Amino acid sequence: MSKGQTTFNFIDLFAGAGGLSEGFIQAGFNPIAHVEMNAMAAQTLETRAAFHYLSKQDDNSIQFYYAYERGEITRAELMEHIPEEVIATVINEELSDKSIKGVFEQIDKNMQDAGVEHVDVIVGGPPCQAYSLVGRAQSSHMIVPMEEDPRNELYKMYTRFLTRYKPEMFVFENVAGIKSARGGAAYKNLQAHLKRVGYEFECREQNAFDFGVLQSRKRMIIIGWRKGTEHFYPDFVPHNSEAIVNDLLDDLAPVNRGEENNAYAVPYEDCSDYLKESGIRTPHDVVTHHIARPNCDRDVQIYGMAIDAWNDGEQRLSYDRLPEELRTHRNTTSFKDRFKVVEGNKIAAIQCWLILPKMDIILFIRIVSNADLLLLEKLLDFRHFLIAISLKAAEEKSLNKLEMQFRR
Repeated sequence: MSKGQTTFNFIDLFAGAGGLSEGFIQAGFNPIAHVEMNAMAAQTLETRAAFHYLSKQDDNSIQFYYAYERGEITRAELMEHIPEEVIATVINEELSDKSIKGVFEQIDKNMQDAGVEHVDVIVGGPPCQAYSLVGRAQSSHMIVPMEEDPRNELYKMYTRFLTRYKPEMFVFENVAGIKSARGGAAYKNLQAHLKRVGYEFECREQNAFDFGVLQSRKRMIIIGWRKGTEHFYPDFVPHNSEAIVNDLLDDLAPVNRGEENNAYAVPYEDCSDYLKESGIRTPHDVVTHHIARPNCDRDVQIYGMAIDAWNDGEQRLSYDRLPEELRTHRNTTSFKDRFKVVEGNKIAAIQCWLILPKMDIILFIRIVSNADLLLLEKLLDFRHFLIAISLKAAEEKSLNKLEMQFRR
């Protein structure tokens, strides 16, 4: 990164639905490539690439995107307005020894077509299932145990990109379990590979709640820099929101199980300050996929019990306390706190799964991250979990500082 440089270029590996890409783009970075093996996730990335391209045009072209979101035009009609070089930034390939040469060639072509000479940052993180504590707990029930999961070795693909493109910095995101996977051997191997290809780095746990998100979601964020540079891992000042859960949901219409309602309950002017200040809701947003799960009668009965327990002194329903006829798993000794009730009028760091009591309606919400496999094209426009990481050159000493901003 040269002094005075204003545009930084990045590559996103194992991009998923594009949480990291979305954050970097919103922070002003230029995407060279998003590499993702899942076809549905790749379509999401293409849709977002279309949005960002159209939003930069001066002729109100962004209306084509919103017309697509409203179902007024087809995806093919939307893509007629997007240059091929923009769509080419999305590379729908599984990273492997067999495919990596072709991925390198496509990225090189993207750089040549865009007149980009250097990659400034590489971001991303291999699939976390092989490192997660939950995944390891379920390992004995799997055909391929986690210890033998080939995804344990995908960090080597990441370091091959560092070797080829030599970015000044990288951001590697993964679950907390990466440090203890395989008795700590996985993390030691990762450290060795990063040092071998010429990088210094630091690993710290970050919690989305400390960046204004109403969700307690912890991730290990490794920030690295090429040896010989003066870059560093910055200290982040916590920014905990005082918004309550209802502030997050107040513009969505209540829905019963299996129902869909793709209309905002209130106009932009009347939604909560939290929604507007965080950027979750904008004046032009379109609601998509506001659909409640078609829960079976058994699940609804369990949710009712969870709510009753919560209303009785804020107790949590333990799985081993369920009547036997309502249990679907034999395991009653671990993961007993499967049912989360969050009070709408309280400040709360929501976990990944929750049940929100609202009158006679059980509103079931899943907070989605880019690790999910079942992805929909329009998902990021509706309650997305966004990790925004911005990289800016400091005026003095031309140092670089990473500013993390997590939004949901």
